[in-house]
Amino acid sequence: MISQFFVLSQRGDHIVFRDYRGEVPKGSAEIFFRKVKFWNDDEAEEAPPVFNVDGVNYIHVKVAGLFFVVTTMVNVSPSLLLELLQRIARVTKDYLGVLNEDSLRKNFILVYELLDEVIDFGYPQTTSTEVLKSYIFNEPIMVDAGRLPPLGPAAMFMQGTKRMPGTAVTKSVVANEPGGKKREEIFVDIIERISVTFSSSGYILTSEIDGTIQMKSYLTGNPEIRLALNEDLTIGRTGSSSYDYRSSSGGPVILDDCNFHESVHLDSFDIDRTLTLIPPDGEFAVMNYRMTQEFKPPFRVTALIEEAGPSRAEVLLKIRADFSANVTANTITVQMPVPSYTMRASFELEAGAVGQTTDFKEGSRRLEWNLKKIVGGSEHTLRAKLTFSQESYGNLTKEAGPVNMNFTIPMYNASKLQVRYLQIAKKSKAYNPYRWVRYVTQANSYVARL
Repeated sequence: MISQFFVLSQRGDHIVFRDYRGEVPKGSAEIFFRKVKFWNDDEAEEAPPVFNVDGVNYIHVKVAGLFFVVTTMVNVSPSLLLELLQRIARVTKDYLGVLNEDSLRKNFILVYELLDEVIDFGYPQTTSTEVLKSYIFNEPIMVDAGRLPPLGPAAMFMQGTKRMPGTAVTKSVVANEPGGKKREEIFVDIIERISVTFSSSGYILTSEIDGTIQMKSYLTGNPEIRLALNEDLTIGRTGSSSYDYRSSSGGPVILDDCNFHESVHLDSFDIDRTLTLIPPDGEFAVMNYRMTQEFKPPFRVTALIEEAGPSRAEVLLKIRADFSANVTANTITVQMPVPSYTMRASFELEAGAVGQTTDFKEGSRRLEWNLKKIVGGSEHTLRAKLTFSQESYGNLTKEAGPVNMNFTIPMYNASKLQVRYLQIAKKSKAYNPYRWVRYVTQANSYVARL
């Protein structure tokens, strides 16, 4: 099924390479990297996750700045291979603690040992960290995480906060800490990706939340864990909207559907919304859920474009943060396509703007506005003046937009799904492991029409 698996750096260097069948011509890694680096398409700047070159299918994901790639000569489900690549990256991170070029090079023997167990002659065998522990004998060489840039959504909790230790997201699940002791702790992350579409008048046309409760356990002996969610949690929509925008709690939490990890026992879930499980080693999704009930979007986006002369136009972009002032959004990017005959753009930021940058992407004819952070309750405005190479005879609102927004908000979740308590079965009276519960919301498709 799989012909080759390889990992490339951002420069195109080979870090890991395994040829399982010998049917793909040599140089496939160079062909892949050249195709991705110089991808030229009218509609997309980046190469899609799946493409074909000379009869060879290339499927890839980009994780922590690395390209995880498989090649195949046969017609295989792309979703299967994309999921496999994500799981290989997750298992590798479980063992190495840090997933980057340096850690892969220092632990290449361990990585190849993992690959030999995960894939056999091109066929996936297992991607369970728990199962692989019985077959993997090499110890990881730990990389100093203090010198590394933060990676992934969980890394934002390492910056300027005392909620969790700095090594929390960079620990191997199999290696002991210095001194032979293992810090007893468990991490629960509620990660939500929201999709919202606003009409030109600001009304919400569509809204959806795709969420997951992820867990990573460093507990010895695999004790039983009880995870309690909202008591008013409802599975399945009733057909009516029950969200009250004036209420801080927002009413009951109604999920359209959900699924659970195989280790979760649901004996008392229908009674008191409690999940019971014995967590396996490594990071895993306890629960995945989807919600289309109305919810209060974290940002309101207003966009306007109007003519300012025969070959000029003005753009007004306004963002309002509709969440608490003690919450701060990070790495916000706002993009807006402009008419194809736009030659240049000049920008005007609000007075006293800090940590904001603007750019006009000539190749894709797109305005880009980057904000380092936005504090809840604040409002930010950008004005742009466009210069056209010809007079505009059509409707500008049809030739420009829509506005697309990307962001990450730590310690905030739009669905109001909460962990009431995290209970761990005690082995002794003195046993009191650390418990960390974190929330993060990210934009999946956050769009405002003109």
